[in-house]
Amino acid sequence: MTERDLPQDLPVRELIRSAMEARKKAYVPYSGYMVGAAALTSDLRIYTGCNIENASYTPTVCAERTAIFKAVSEGKRALKAVAVVGSPKGEEISQYSFPCGVCRQVMREFADPQTLVVIVARGEADYKLFRLSELLPESFGPENLR
Repeated sequence: MTERDLPQDLPVRELIRSAMEARKKAYVPYSGYMVGAAALTSDLRIYTGCNIENASYTPTVCAERTAIFKAVSEGKRALKAVAVVGSPKGEEISQYSFPCGVCRQVMREFADPQTLVVIVARGEADYKLFRLSELLPESFGPENLR
């Protein structure tokens, strides 16, 4: 996906900044890998989240799901974009952090995979753009159960 394919009202840099700010709040005493995410809803509201780890590992939740679940808990169920940033604790963001498979499936629940924009970034001016359908091809969604 390229810049010219983006919807006009998509605030890419603001989403990246929001994700970078959310990353600072990550609770990562076990992996030491801090992730921040920012989810943009169809009404252009931004919800942020960070990863939150747990000693028993299974209850750990990713930044993307934290942001999306915050939006859903506020009644927002239509996503336009999700930005993700991550890197080891104490380091500047130096790598692209992609959503895990579970987070991709959660995104799929609340967005059209052909239109949802996923932004993976190392900074405001250093990012890659994808449609969810590129990251989760041949996906299973709510319409499969109807």
